[in-house]
Amino acid sequence: MTETQPAPAGSADEPRFSLGTRAARNLATTTKSVPQMAGITPRWLLRRLPWERADAGTYRVNRRLTYQLGDGFVSFLNDGAAIRVVPPELAELPALRGFTDATLLDVVAGRFVQHEYEPGDTIAESGGPANAVHLIAHGKVEVTAPGEYGAAARVDILADGRFFGDRALLGDGAAWEQTFRALTPTTVLTLSPEAIEELTDAHDGLRAHLAQYRDAPVPPQTRHGEAAIDLYAGHDGEPILPGTFVDYEASPREYELSVTQTLLRVHSRVADLYNDPMNQIEQQLRLTIEEIRERQEHELINNRDFGLLHNADLRQRIQTRGGPPTPADMDELLARRRKTRFFLAHPKTIAAFGRECTRVGIYPGTVEVDGHHAQAWRGVPIHPCDKIPITPTGTSSILALRTGLDDQGVIGLRRTGIPNEAQPGLSVRFTGIDDRAIMSYLVSAYYSAAVLVPDALGVLENVEIAR
Repeated sequence: MTETQPAPAGSADEPRFSLGTRAARNLATTTKSVPQMAGITPRWLLRRLPWERADAGTYRVNRRLTYQLGDGFVSFLNDGAAIRVVPPELAELPALRGFTDATLLDVVAGRFVQHEYEPGDTIAESGGPANAVHLIAHGKVEVTAPGEYGAAARVDILADGRFFGDRALLGDGAAWEQTFRALTPTTVLTLSPEAIEELTDAHDGLRAHLAQYRDAPVPPQTRHGEAAIDLYAGHDGEPILPGTFVDYEASPREYELSVTQTLLRVHSRVADLYNDPMNQIEQQLRLTIEEIRERQEHELINNRDFGLLHNADLRQRIQTRGGPPTPADMDELLARRRKTRFFLAHPKTIAAFGRECTRVGIYPGTVEVDGHHAQAWRGVPIHPCDKIPITPTGTSSILALRTGLDDQGVIGLRRTGIPNEAQPGLSVRFTGIDDRAIMSYLVSAYYSAAVLVPDALGVLENVEIAR
């Protein structure tokens, strides 16, 4: 039986825990540059985002009370080409919000029937009876309404996960006020009026819940869904003025600071012998911090808890009119908020927008930001950010941000003044030397982002850049 001999010290097969002397010598001889890194990007989001201190490690966003109408997204599962709705997701429909009977929701989900529509097909037409619930599993649906001068006016574009016709569950005999037409090949799950009648007749719990929802008083609210403040305007004489108060959310959103960390290891021999003319520890830390900042920007955009793509309000997510990002799409995104400070898009998305502008004979101008010339639309700079994902089908997103605490915008959060702080919100802490003579440094960055009011952040979704 042959025994495996341990690899000799310093051999290529021995696992390494720090920078080797051979690589370190490259900084100690000849005329040289500091170590370069191809992964460094402009990181415009980190540069343009106003940063606020979160001394307690948590930042609470207090808002005026807003009534949740349950206008969220519905999720689906697919077995091959067969698609079915996830039963608990039906609670996103306003009429079923708060309905907790999982068994009955499973029964309701099983009564939805899958339908396929080709581009141009009408799913529901204005004036017809609104007696069915439609869930959009995949595709884009154009919503139009009769215009003042006879032509149809485009109201909205709905995409994956959205729904319409949910009031059919209440059986109020309403008619469609809008026309819903497929723009792309679209898969829709439909709950027919016959199924709705059978379900409500057979299940007392469902019938009682829908009746309670139908009869519940609608609290006074603004067009933004916030609790109304009673006012009296345009009066004459001495009428009795209404009493009022501003109600707040009882459970406001709290943002906890996230952390990105790594343990940097440097062998003492490298630090002692190969530290001239460049400080090895300093260069190792510099590149490590650059990578942490890159990851920080990635998390601020993509993190499912606090990332901007996942925290945009549903009413601030819009769809492109035809796929590629057109000037009209950018205008609609811009018009959704006041004081838009900048757009954020993947470089390929910016190129796609430039192509669409050129195609219609429009040439966007530029603005100067921090000494750099940036492409702009309507005077608002469009900053590149390669952290915004591109799907395998060649679609991406464009973000529009209003920033700052005073403007109720998007703000960055960090904790400054922490021990061993090397940069704001980032610390480098020496953690000792192990029995291999390797020095360790704990590098930590603490950060998060908060959207103070919903219209501070908007997203143009499903932007086609591969055409």
